[in-house]
Amino acid sequence: MKNTQVILARRPVGVPKPEHFELRETDVPALQEGQCLIHTSHWSVDPAMRGWANDVPNYSPPVALGDPMRSFAVGEVIASRHPDYAEGDVVEGLLGWQTHVVTDGANIGHKVTETDLPRSYALGIMGLNGTTAYFGLRETCAAKAGDTVVVSTAAGAVGSAVGQIAKVMGCRTVGIAGGAEKTRQCLAEFGYDAAIDYKSEDVATAIAAACPDGVDCYFDNTCGPITDAVMTKLAQGARITICGTAAITEWDPLPIGPRVHRQLLVARARMQGFLIFDYMDRLHEARDALAGWLRAGKITVREHILDGPGAAPGAIEMLYKGENTGKLIIKVG
Repeated sequence: MKNTQVILARRPVGVPKPEHFELRETDVPALQEGQCLIHTSHWSVDPAMRGWANDVPNYSPPVALGDPMRSFAVGEVIASRHPDYAEGDVVEGLLGWQTHVVTDGANIGHKVTETDLPRSYALGIMGLNGTTAYFGLRETCAAKAGDTVVVSTAAGAVGSAVGQIAKVMGCRTVGIAGGAEKTRQCLAEFGYDAAIDYKSEDVATAIAAACPDGVDCYFDNTCGPITDAVMTKLAQGARITICGTAAITEWDPLPIGPRVHRQLLVARARMQGFLIFDYMDRLHEARDALAGWLRAGKITVREHILDGPGAAPGAIEMLYKGENTGKLIIKVG
């Protein structure tokens, strides 16, 4: 049996591009006691993968050259000598960009039991993206009914979930996205009360119009000029979740932008970094809530599916260019 892998062949600086990856076939090793074999069906593409590929200070070590690209994936156990996993179990975890994974279970996140929902949801709304939205909004932003919640990359996999969860919680939502189609999605598909196109509007002026009483919660996926604009419109006691820094394409040296200390001081606001890895012992709480909202039709999901391992090398660059129209996933086949 052969394992098709997409390996990190060359170290990128900034956003990984197709030339940084190669496809490789290897033999699948024989199972040992305490191991299981997973055939992956879907691979995730996430902004965090830029940091995993670069050799810069980060919250996790970089992917080693020659190793399969680190990623979340979902698949089915097709053989097992592991007491906790049986043939036919569907599992999700940091399985990487490879079609077959022999594991002792250490890189398996959980068994996927929501069999009434599409399996790919385990990588998006029921996976890293949805749980990030859930805890980043409810815990770090401490959103409550009546708050005005502003979200950058509002039509993306995390942002669209943040906006919809905020609506379920009784908040007013304002989404910031790039282009007419993505702002249309914010309003028509994800239920935002207002949407701002940063490509054609002055964001600070638009925020002032959309948030006359200021911004109570800002879920930041971008950093950069969009965040600079939002920071001028903070309400007293505002809470800011730093979830992503997509606007920063080069990390060495780190860019120095506007100082936000004065805005935070005057508004008595709080800005805090967020990583889902701090909530791993509570993921079941988020998944249960998200599954209930999905079944009740309170959350809409949009996916952008690429076909086959050959599409993987260009997928991270595609994500950072904003060319995807939903949660970006590679269907292995």
